[in-house]
Amino acid sequence: MTVHDRPFGRYLEDFEPGDIYRHWPGKTITEYDDHLFCMITMNHHPLHTNVWFAENETVHGRNVVVGNLVYSLVLGMSVPDVSGAAIANLEIETLQHKNPTFHGDTIYAETRVLETRESSKGDRGIVTVETKGFNQDGVEVCYFKRKVMVWKRDAAPQRSRPYADDVWEG
Repeated sequence: MTVHDRPFGRYLEDFEPGDIYRHWPGKTITEYDDHLFCMITMNHHPLHTNVWFAENETVHGRNVVVGNLVYSLVLGMSVPDVSGAAIANLEIETLQHKNPTFHGDTIYAETRVLETRESSKGDRGIVTVETKGFNQDGVEVCYFKRKVMVWKRDAAPQRSRPYADDVWEG
């Protein structure tokens, strides 16, 4: 019998400059997603929440998904591949909303490793990555570059669970 732990994030040794992670799955942004995010974050701009306003008083003629939702979604998609085992997210160096996202668009994301370096502590390092979000038509809608502090493999805390390892015995 083999026990498989799902990888979640990577250690410093796992990152190679130039590597690309294609995050999966994509996510379709619904009107509900956009409105809920707007209300939670107190962004009540009618561009996002008022159909009449968007149709009659904006350049797109329809509601636009709030940019921070698109960014948050793309960032979240990258977590299992990039920062799931991180010590800390250190910096968002740049964030660009390249094209509008609309209700019903499906977002996908990819990340490229730019640089790795060991920290002065020796048990961790800093990884610089850039991530792009695309809609269902392949149009880039979001770009950001960030730095993440990650453990070296031998220094990382062991993953544990709140129950015994022998749940399948007996």
